[in-house]
Amino acid sequence: MALRNPPHAQHGEGDQPKAGGGANNPVRAARRLRQEMSLPEVLLWQRLRRRAGGPKFRRQHPIAGYVADFYCAEAKLIVEIDGEAHNRGDRPARDEVRREALIDLGLTVLHVPAAHVLADVDVAAEAIVAAALPLHRPAGGPPPHAPHGEDLMGAH
Repeated sequence: MALRNPPHAQHGEGDQPKAGGGANNPVRAARRLRQEMSLPEVLLWQRLRRRAGGPKFRRQHPIAGYVADFYCAEAKLIVEIDGEAHNRGDRPARDEVRREALIDLGLTVLHVPAAHVLADVDVAAEAIVAAALPLHRPAGGPPPHAPHGEDLMGAH
């Protein structure tokens, strides 16, 4: 019996193992996820992409074998929009492994609950932009209000 790569659904949204090609290729997954963004992701992207003079964000950005919902390279900031599915099954454990791997690369990971985005997308966008601005970041470290891997806006 030949072994095959597991389907994407087994790994979850943006949670791709490191692989060079085939169905688990993070670049291909990112392209697909850009076409399948959730409503909270779409609403945030509409605000984050049009910030003249502000930090530049990329959406569904492949990094270290994973796909980040949003990424700001200049701030080394990953923003993850966490929906209800992030609280089910083995997802919390997989999210923790992913978060630790990204932090080990010197990245800051902010988790924003999808419900908070839907409640007030402008407040969520402002908080994300503030976390990415250089004047809010100590040299070589995370913003003071959002330590490595902690939740932005209070819940995971």
